[in-house]
Amino acid sequence: MRPPEPVRLTAWVHGSVQGVGFRWWTRSRALELGLVGHATNRPDGRVLVIAEGPRPQCELLLELLRSGSTPGRVDLVVESWSDAAGTLTGFDER
Repeated sequence: MRPPEPVRLTAWVHGSVQGVGFRWWTRSRALELGLVGHATNRPDGRVLVIAEGPRPQCELLLELLRSGSTPGRVDLVVESWSDAAGTLTGFDER
């Protein structure tokens, strides 16, 4: 049996999530889950999270982003799913 094809989670995180350690926290959770990608501050105050890996691990990361246990305050997480590009390595804070 083959492992499942990796997916890409794109999550736009709205709230008070810049300058509070949110990207570092997201990176730590993603690495614990074995995901690759990045968490990037956007000029409008949101954080863009791109994560690739097995869908169950990406879904866990999404649950964590919505859990209320993040640094700062998350008001809304808007997600989209696609096939993994396969070009990412590690997990960066940008």
